[in-house]
Formats: sequence, C-alpha cells, structure tokens
Amino acid sequence: MTPRSDSPGSKSGNPAKQLTIKEQRAEQRALKVEAFKKEQAKKRRTKRIGIITAIVAGVAIVAFLVTALVIATPRSASYTAGGSGAEIEGVETFTNTNKHVETAVQYAQTPPAGGDHNPAWLNCGVYTEPQANENAVHSLEHGAIWVTYDPSISAEELDLLKTKLPSTFVILSPFEGLPSPIVLSGWDVQLQVDEASDERIGEFLEEYWKSGDVPEPNAPCTGAVDGPGKA
Repeated sequence: MTPRSDSPGSKSGNPAKQLTIKEQRAEQRALKVEAFKKEQAKKRRTKRIGIITAIVAGVAIVAFLVTALVIATPRSASYTAGGSGAEIEGVETFTNTNKHVETAVQYAQTPPAGGDHNPAWLNCGVYTEPQANENAVHSLEHGAIWVTYDPSISAEELDLLKTKLPSTFVILSPFEGLPSPIVLSGWDVQLQVDEASDERIGEFLEEYWKSGDVPEPNAPCTGAVDGPGKA
C-alpha cells in the first residue's frame, strides 16, 4: 500500500522548501535576537519616559518652590525720591549742624535727626541690634531714613513695619529709650507713631525718603560701615 501523504511518517510540503537543522537553528537564533532587540527597545522607551517624567516633575517642583518663595517673601514698598512739600500731622522739624567729628556726640533729639557725625556713614539695611548714632546720622545726611523701634514691640508689629520700608536708603534698628514705640527720622525731620499700621509711616517715607533737601543729596548709602546685627 502506498503511504498517504498526510500520514505521520511522511514529509509534507514542498521538499525544496524544507529547512535543514542548521537553518532551523539559525532561524530560531534570529527570532531570539529579534525578540531581544524588541525587549531592549521597550526598556529604552520606558527609561526615556521615566527620565522625561522625572524632569517634568522636577521642573514643576522647582517652579512651585520659586512661586511659593516669591509669595512668601515680603515685597519692599515703593516711594518717589524727594518730596512734594506735603504736610504730615505730627512731623517735627529741626535745625542741626553737620560737621564731621571723630568723637561721640550729644544729640538734641532722641533718636538723632541730624547733627555732627562720624566721617563714615552706616550702610543702609536691617539691623537686629542698636547702632552708633554718629554713623547713622551720616546716613541721614545722604537722604536715608532711620526707622527705629522699641525692642519690646511684638514680632507681628516688626514684620508689619518691615513691609512699609523701601529696599534702599533706609536703616531699621532697635533703639532703647524711644519717646514712642516707633520713630522715623530723616535729616532735620522726625515722626513718632504708636503702631506699625499708622498710615503716616508711608506718608513720611514718600515725603522725606532720598530728599533733595539734605546736606549731601545723592550720596551713597552703601560702601562704608556695617553695624552689629546686620541682617
């Protein structure tokens, strides 16, 4: 009997298309290589996606932190240099000398609002300790405003006071023995207030900050002496 072509012992298909064992193994290796390449490509894609996701997340976090910092950081108040001659209730005016001296000075006002002073001015800024009168008065001569406060005021009051100050040409420092909780002094002018919320603080700064009526207008308020407790 002639065996059927589909019997288990027979070969099927075109004999010309039958693969040798060597060729079968080569095909299997090729398939394995192709599968490996696909797996590696998938891993690379996954890694790239992870890196991109991490970068995007990092940028988002940095942006959030920067935004939070900007929001949390108090902005300095803005004033126009010089004044318009506006009258402000409670402002006192004086006439002081302005000689340079190397010795201590007895001032007519507390805190001083002008007078003889040290040749070196106090660099403007925020100070956590009392400052030498003779250096601070020299800064007033250049158009700076000296904002002094009683050390006993609350932290909330001090924080509010800071929000009303410009970024330059101002000195903020504690001062023992003030006649009121907060005193603002310019050259030959002074204002005493009881609270940091007093609207006259801004009015005083608008009128006398970087005034052109000081003995040395447009002189610097940096590049000289840093007092103790510079923040």
